Amino acid sequence: MAIFRFRCFCFTILLLSTISSISFLFWYQCSGPCNSSETQMPWQKQSQAINLLSHASAWNHLSFSSQPPPKLLKVALFVKKWPHRSHAGGLERHALTLHLALARRGHELHVFTASPTAANNASFPRYPMTNLHFHLSKPTSAGYLDQAIVWKQLQLQNSTSRPFDVIHTESVGLLHTRARNLTNLAVTWHGIAYETVHTDIIQELLRSPEEPQSYALADRVMKVVDEVRFFQNYAHHVATSDHAGDVLRRIYMIPVERVHVILNGVDEEIFKPDSVKGMEFKRKFGVPGRKTLVLGMAGRLVKDKGHPLMFEALKQLIAENGAFRNDVILLVAGDGPWAARYKDLGAGSIIVLGPLDHVQLASFYNAIDIFVNPTLRAQGLDHTLLEAMLSGKPVMATRVASITGSVIVGGEMGYTFSPTVASLKKALSKVWEDGRAVLEKKGEACRQRGLQLFTATKMTAAYERLFLCISTAGNRDEQDLCQYRG
Repeated sequence: MAIFRFRCFCFTILLLSTISSISFLFWYQCSGPCNSSETQMPWQKQSQAINLLSHASAWNHLSFSSQPPPKLLKVALFVKKWPHRSHAGGLERHALTLHLALARRGHELHVFTASPTAANNASFPRYPMTNLHFHLSKPTSAGYLDQAIVWKQLQLQNSTSRPFDVIHTESVGLLHTRARNLTNLAVTWHGIAYETVHTDIIQELLRSPEEPQSYALADRVMKVVDEVRFFQNYAHHVATSDHAGDVLRRIYMIPVERVHVILNGVDEEIFKPDSVKGMEFKRKFGVPGRKTLVLGMAGRLVKDKGHPLMFEALKQLIAENGAFRNDVILLVAGDGPWAARYKDLGAGSIIVLGPLDHVQLASFYNAIDIFVNPTLRAQGLDHTLLEAMLSGKPVMATRVASITGSVIVGGEMGYTFSPTVASLKKALSKVWEDGRAVLEKKGEACRQRGLQLFTATKMTAAYERLFLCISTAGNRDEQDLCQYRG
């Protein structure tokens, strides 16, 4: 019986992997060569109206007006935590960047989120905007929003003279059991279980013989099945990468008109080239002038962000190649269990900076020659890559579909590697051999792509238009804002 179950499990994994490979290959092939004159992408047909709800490509490619919106919306946001200083994950940073920008555009924002706990001893931030309202509630013991409380808060606000035009939830801030009857709701997914299966496979392949085998992979497959079922209860889905959008349509079988790809964006006023700040940052943290190549990493220093992989690759390169050891230094921004290990690797080759806020991060990116993201998480769209690109730096990252499909789409912008020590060592050696002149040219290409797709302005404009579209769809008394002309 056990052997039978194991065979069934292996077959399931093989089937999922095959479907994913076929799906991604189809998308990848049609994202480049298929854009011929006969199969022109929709945003290139300037004279022909586009139904935005059926638009399969990322909305970031479209150009929306920066003029005041045709109507001001009343928007509800559900997010598990609101960011506090530098202590925020990608989901929380996305919520902060997007919804503060929408409030500045004049929309009325109501944020339903958890109140600070006594453990973090943090006061809730205040903003000088009268159209931004926070509805706080005590989180559950597991740290999630108390669904009964936030639902009552929503109903109270919805019963006023003006109900919400749009309800937005970051991931499962509002559970599907509450969301299923809300036709004006959009959910943004920063990672889905199907993508996480790939992450678990990588983790298992990298597991050392001394580590116990994880049984999370089998549970993850069943979570995919659960998601396929309950995702149908959300009216509209926003995918933060092209690959995730493809999976939601093909694997999760959500209709095309309910899946919208809006790539993450970061503040272009903060993250931009500034060589003076870069030099000041290097002097402040004692980066030796003799180093001809400065690598940079930022984020949580934990296992699933690929730090065991990076640690081992650097350890081997430093031991095997004296020239590499003398030329290269790595700056590590962030905190976590791997910080101490990096410090022990060698004071002359690595500087651990600790956690940095946004202003410090902007200087950090300007101090490095290339940003490295060795993540093992094949989900979402990491903000650090986008921040580095807007700062005019080339990027180097693990070869997973969300990154190669939306960010590093060609060698002119950077480098990719398989999640193995050998592949990472090869990529690091290639960066070292190419040198600063080549990296600067790639950084220029990254900056241009970042300005085209990954700014907070582009992201906000796309979400605003989606929310306007949702609020007017099917309403004959209002302009149909689901129609787009370039």
